[in-house]
Amino acid sequence: MTPQHQPQHPSHAVCLDLRASAQPYAGKDALHSAVAEALDTPYHGDERRFLVIDDASALVSHQLLYEQLYSYGPATLICLAVGDGDERTLRRPLTLRPPAAGVLWLLDASGGSSASPPAVPGGRRPGVEDALRPLTELLADPVVFDAVLHGVGEVVHGVAVPAVRVLEHDLTDDARTRSWRQALDSLIGQDGPAPPLGDSVPAELALLLGDGVPRSLEGRAWLLPGGRAEGLHRECGAALRSAADGHERIRRWTGLLATRAGQADLPGRLERLSTALAGYHEIIAGALADGGGVRLTAEQRGRLAERGVALPEIPEASRGSVGPGLRGFTEDLLARRLPLRAVAARLAALSGRSAPAGSAARLARLDEICDRDYLLHLTRPEPFTAGGSRRVAAAVACVLAFLAGLWPGLGWLLGPLVAVSGAGLAVLMLRRRPNRSPDGRLDGGGTAGAAPRLLGGLAGGLAGALTGQLAGPPLWAAAAALALSLLLTAALALRSWTAAVDAWWRAMDADYSGQIVAEADQLLIETAVHDWLLADARYHCSDGARAMSLLLRGLADAAERHAPDGPPPGARGPGSVPAAASGAAPYDPPPAGDAPSEAAKSASDAWGWDTWGGGPADDGWLDALTAPPGGPPREPAERPMSPEPAPHAEQAGQAEQARQADPFGFESLQERRTSPARQQRPDDCWEPAAHPAWLERELGDGGPLLVDTLVADLMDAVVRIVTPCWAAVERDPAGAARIRLEGPMAEALDEVHGRLLRDGAASPPPYAHHPEQRPGAPQLLGVPADRLAWLLGADGIAEQAVPLCGAEHRRMLSRDPAAVRQVRFVPEAMRRGADHDETPDHWRGAPEDVVWTAAGRHAGLLRLVPLRTETVRTVRGEEGSAP
Repeated sequence: MTPQHQPQHPSHAVCLDLRASAQPYAGKDALHSAVAEALDTPYHGDERRFLVIDDASALVSHQLLYEQLYSYGPATLICLAVGDGDERTLRRPLTLRPPAAGVLWLLDASGGSSASPPAVPGGRRPGVEDALRPLTELLADPVVFDAVLHGVGEVVHGVAVPAVRVLEHDLTDDARTRSWRQALDSLIGQDGPAPPLGDSVPAELALLLGDGVPRSLEGRAWLLPGGRAEGLHRECGAALRSAADGHERIRRWTGLLATRAGQADLPGRLERLSTALAGYHEIIAGALADGGGVRLTAEQRGRLAERGVALPEIPEASRGSVGPGLRGFTEDLLARRLPLRAVAARLAALSGRSAPAGSAARLARLDEICDRDYLLHLTRPEPFTAGGSRRVAAAVACVLAFLAGLWPGLGWLLGPLVAVSGAGLAVLMLRRRPNRSPDGRLDGGGTAGAAPRLLGGLAGGLAGALTGQLAGPPLWAAAAALALSLLLTAALALRSWTAAVDAWWRAMDADYSGQIVAEADQLLIETAVHDWLLADARYHCSDGARAMSLLLRGLADAAERHAPDGPPPGARGPGSVPAAASGAAPYDPPPAGDAPSEAAKSASDAWGWDTWGGGPADDGWLDALTAPPGGPPREPAERPMSPEPAPHAEQAGQAEQARQADPFGFESLQERRTSPARQQRPDDCWEPAAHPAWLERELGDGGPLLVDTLVADLMDAVVRIVTPCWAAVERDPAGAARIRLEGPMAEALDEVHGRLLRDGAASPPPYAHHPEQRPGAPQLLGVPADRLAWLLGADGIAEQAVPLCGAEHRRMLSRDPAAVRQVRFVPEAMRRGADHDETPDHWRGAPEDVVWTAAGRHAGLLRLVPLRTETVRTVRGEEGSAP
């Protein structure tokens, strides 16, 4: 097996395994290569940290290797000396002395959780490896490393036997797999049409998308004074005003009765208006055709100037603001946690909208504005119709003539005379109709209803004369009826004339020509701004948005390809603990304020640190030191466990006697190891994944913020990946679209996935935008925080630490409780979780000397128990041999 030396983070301790079982087929050259590789591992900071795992019997022979670890500058070192259980003395080289180094002697790494399993090929024992994985992961944290090294430096010889109690918060395999798949799905997204961009586009890019005009160009004259375009523009306005003036002249009574009214010549004026509009359309169409192409050239600018179109220089035309605007738009979409494919679709839509089609593409719009059919319509006058309905006209004429014919005697003449007058006025309307030019060249024809008026008037006049003759009305009444008849005949004729002229003018729709000129002017302005002045910026925006869309789509494809090839569910990196609980039941924490359980009390009593008594001469410990080398150590007498529970008083007395006779609780551990159930267990039933006795697991099914946190980390990684690409997008968008980002994306996925495997994503990646706002472990893992507070409380619960040595080694430990050093450690994620917990009172009893680690899923305490003076021997260099 290749020695593991890669740290989880550049500031973590570099883990190096020098045990013989770690490289069963390697010699000393492989060890030197492993040390050299560890020294070459990237590291941040001035002082390196090394966590070395070595055989306790090989420390002196590896002295040269330890000296090499200091060859690159200041370094600190913690050595985990793994013993075989038969050792009674530790021989240590000078290199492993405090304050730069410390030794933790692991005589039983599993803490007596089960019988020692048989060694697998290569000499490695699964129980030892399962215990070393969480221990090395814990000590690799720089904060815990420094605290433990400081504590070891304060004990005698700088060598201690650790006693550990660790609580591991983790996710179940199903929760880890499910949350990772959901996070990848949220990151990748689905292909589909992009929604409207809306108001999310920044102002720098919104100018390139719409048809608006920059404020600096509002009210600007785009036509050169005295130029061809400006002259035709004035001609259109003058022709429209002339036609409107002629309409005003002819619609009055003078237009019907004045002999020179025909000189208004409305058809001719409308024809001139049509000619002016056609000329202006031609000059604008020529300008649009001249300005076509990718970008406006100097030659095209010259031709536009000849046509009378002026193009200024504006600050908004620069492409310098496009890059920042596009970057801000993209990062805003990513900050909103939109899927990569959705962001790519929006950028593709932005690319399509910002790409100019060229001014020649606006010719169709110009033809729609200035319709040729309308221009022909102006030269073809509409028919003129006066008098309204013929039946109504005949009835009105009949009534008017009847009133005139009521004069006795004269009525026979006055009635028909009024009828002829009404018909004559209708004929005059037809002769003075506005749709006929004076020379008759342009004539739309028309009708005025003269015949119905004449026939109806004659009939009414004769009827009125007969009535007046028979009735004989007084003269004043007859005179009043005649005056009313004549007045109404003239008034109704003038009213009919004005209405008919206005109706014909509306039919000609001459006023629409003013709208044509205004829309053509606006089209010219939009073309000048967006297709000529902003063409370079729009092309740059379109190319950049397309390039970034392709890059993000490539990242989504890379994530989709990477997802099935990721680590299997529950897989762990080097120095980590398998996620399976191996049959361990989840812990049900006691309610706040309740006393600890009986099992916890028994475990606490078994570790009576303050009740140590006796000296080495009293317990026969020196006899073990004088035993022949390789001989069996003196074992303590076995004490059978009580099969039946005793009454309360008797049980308390027996517990006190047991505590005084066996203050460390090792004999009960020995009983568990040598119990018939353990002895009868076959070797092939050994479970390598079984966790040690000092490790307690709480497996959560995932908190409500786990997936969102993973998506946020992945989005932050995407931002970090694409950030260096913006310079290439600014410089060469086409080349930037071909950048390969599969490698960085795979590394980012491995980074986030590795943190999910390592600590349930509780620790933020180094590129996280807001690490201080990261949710706590309860929100990420779905585990309560009160168990951790109970474990770290200062009320004796923490005395459950399990010594990493066997019962046969208890005589080697120091009997001075004051010499014991203790390190409590808690991940910051648990403290963040406590801030949101419903019962934060659990944390009020936590000691103040807790070391808060930035990452990790382990919490608990590590006690450094010193050894007796005679147990550790410091060997000088000349006494050791080369590795």
